[in-house]
Amino acid sequence: MKQYNVTGMSCVACSARVEKAVSSVDGVSSCSVSLLTNSMGVEGTASDSAIIEAVKNAGYGASLKGTKTAASAPDDELKDTETPAMKRRLIASLGFLIVLMYISMGHMMFGFPLPAFMEGNHIMMGIAQLLLAAIVMVINQKFFINGFMGIIHRSPNMDTLVALGSGASFIYSTCVLFAMTDAQLKGYNEAVMGYMHNLYFESAAMILTLITVGKMLEARSKGKTTNALKSLMKLSPKTAVVFINGEEVEVLVEQVKKGDIFAVRPGESIPVDGVVLEGESAINEAALTGESIPVDKIKGDSVSAGTINQSGYLKCEATRVGEDTTLSQIIKMVSDAAATKAPIAKIADKVSGVFVPVVIGIALVTLAVWLLLGHNIGYSLSRAISVLVISCPCALGLATPVAIMVGSGVGAKNGLLFKTSISLEKTGKTQIVALDKTGTITKGEPQVTDIITAEGFTERELLGIAYSLERKSEHPLAKAVIKFGDEKQINGDELVEFKALAGNGLTGKLGDTTLRGGNFEYISSSSYIDEKTQTAAQELSEQGKTPLFFSKDDKFAGIIAVADVIKAESPEAIRELQNMGIRVVMLTGDNERTANAIGKQAGVDEVIAGVLPDGKENVIRKLKKKGKVAMVGDGINDAPALTAADMGIAIGAGADVAIDAADVVLMKSKLSDVPAAVRLSRATLRNIHQNLFWAFIYNIIGIPLAAGVYYKLFGWQMNPMFGAAAMSLSSFFVVTNALRLNFFKLYDSSHDKKRQIVIMEDTANEKNIVTIKVKGMMCGHCEARVKKALEELTFIDEAVTSHEQGKAVLSISGEMDEKAVKKAITDAGYKYQGIK
Repeated sequence: MKQYNVTGMSCVACSARVEKAVSSVDGVSSCSVSLLTNSMGVEGTASDSAIIEAVKNAGYGASLKGTKTAASAPDDELKDTETPAMKRRLIASLGFLIVLMYISMGHMMFGFPLPAFMEGNHIMMGIAQLLLAAIVMVINQKFFINGFMGIIHRSPNMDTLVALGSGASFIYSTCVLFAMTDAQLKGYNEAVMGYMHNLYFESAAMILTLITVGKMLEARSKGKTTNALKSLMKLSPKTAVVFINGEEVEVLVEQVKKGDIFAVRPGESIPVDGVVLEGESAINEAALTGESIPVDKIKGDSVSAGTINQSGYLKCEATRVGEDTTLSQIIKMVSDAAATKAPIAKIADKVSGVFVPVVIGIALVTLAVWLLLGHNIGYSLSRAISVLVISCPCALGLATPVAIMVGSGVGAKNGLLFKTSISLEKTGKTQIVALDKTGTITKGEPQVTDIITAEGFTERELLGIAYSLERKSEHPLAKAVIKFGDEKQINGDELVEFKALAGNGLTGKLGDTTLRGGNFEYISSSSYIDEKTQTAAQELSEQGKTPLFFSKDDKFAGIIAVADVIKAESPEAIRELQNMGIRVVMLTGDNERTANAIGKQAGVDEVIAGVLPDGKENVIRKLKKKGKVAMVGDGINDAPALTAADMGIAIGAGADVAIDAADVVLMKSKLSDVPAAVRLSRATLRNIHQNLFWAFIYNIIGIPLAAGVYYKLFGWQMNPMFGAAAMSLSSFFVVTNALRLNFFKLYDSSHDKKRQIVIMEDTANEKNIVTIKVKGMMCGHCEARVKKALEELTFIDEAVTSHEQGKAVLSISGEMDEKAVKKAITDAGYKYQGIK
């Protein structure tokens, strides 16, 4: 995705205009414009010049975003330049507005004194108001320039509404002032006084000033939504200490190349991704993963740009530089998430696309209706202006992107990376989570779990035999034995005539002594193994562990059990998912006995064993027939399954965050981050719903109130200045509500709301439980009618209907035929509304 900066946008109508213009360019496959960040993301083959030209033709400016690395990204990349400019405009506007209000309202309404030369000279007072209002309008000329440019380009926006409202007040007041001069010449003093009360210069200035207040508050709040991205951009140092001809030389981080050797002293930030060559230290990776506990690093371990060296001196080799570093990829991911649009935003986009023209039409109708009802032009115009200035398309346009930006930022700070706004929205709608066993539920590294010695052998003797054999083996289980032996400081002897017997085990000679290790069949062929030991081995196998048998000459020495142990947090994470109403399925290539043992320990709902890597995709497609599926895997071997799922979640990705197959990347390699991601997604979606509700309800109530619809019923009417105040605060409320997500606790499961699980195991011996929505049931008779119609279908064993909840819970054997269910309900005289 290419990203562009867009200038001149003032509201969602502007962004919709730009999006439409760019989408029509040949070669553009998708375009998403963000009013929040004034940016645009474009995919396709169209040239940069064609895209920029399309934006310019729509009445706005555009430029290609420069390619910046994490370190070279300037501090002002996301600097809030809008708030200071708004603040200066506001202060200047307020200075002249206070004087204007003193003359127009202070003197006329409350009798405040005026300078002697102005006392009693109403024409002079009117001219003073005109000049002061004109100055405020010049200060806020941007509203008029953008507003009328919008009309010229046939894309009216929020500035158009403000310009029309303020301009109409000013023009009408100017006409009244001319009428005053005529009345003054003719000596009609009473008419002059009457005209004084029809001047709306203060409204013209007040509207602009109040909207500027709202814009400043909105800009300040919008600036806070990008705090997470700003903090990421500031992480990496500007310089690095590189070895050149054996000497340490400080260079700009952009000059570091792959393969360069660099040094990092205690307290310094690591400039680029690399691998440790010399030294030991503890690295604080909290900025990237959200993990507060420092991670120990030794020779051969990888380090990431932006993390902090806390203790020892490190000498490292650069492996990823510039835009390839983990930090740069995270920044790009968070930025791309803000540049894309969530599906829910389409609702607001459709409304916003026609919002401003409709509001202008409503204002004209309001003016005409009140004139036809016999009210004077001043009153009628006041109602029309109120309609213009209270209407706010910005609240609609900001409802979704501000929540997405804050939500993705909160996720990034905690090591949860949502690639797009779509992934942030959809993760919370997951109904089934399919977990890859190795590396996801388990650690992915076999460990020694049990040691059973035979009579006549000690534990160290057994470990010595195993260590001598296994250190010559390349088998993954051998590494577990070697690691355990190293921890116990076992010194194995060097064997001769070593052989690896495929499918059986290992053998070798130590002098005249023959050592053997392998499975039960191999060892029992030369050594006697008692029934008690055989039973113990069987129990170990049932627990998902692999028993390794060892012998010395013809004497059985004992058993060392090895297993890929479950991560400490896995059972709790799975329990949290289940408490959120999500069905948890474990996929593994292990045999059924081992898989069931691991599944039981982890507490999953279903185990699907014997699945080869290329068969996981097919399993995911079958699961998708039952509900929304999220596949959680390591992001490389599970790529086909991650792509096939509704949501692909890569866990254990480490530094390699650029996983194309995944929609969400979990940096900490912890399964507990999966429920956290679902929790954050649901909170963000809930926040978006709140924002959209406020934006819609504000306009639905405010526009009729401003038009005077409630005047005849309740005597309610609105001054244009109050309308402007309401408009100025509406967007501020939406942005402020989104900022509440910064305080959301991702790992607090106490407030999880369980959603009804509509999917069950689809096996021959168990039934699916599916809940469907039925409209039209009014009583118990209706329930019985629907129940009878459904239970006549061969695959439905039982139907429990409820007219109060408008649903039917079906107990199904085999596959559900949704078309048959719909037909049965329709034929019974009711409406089928889908699976709940």
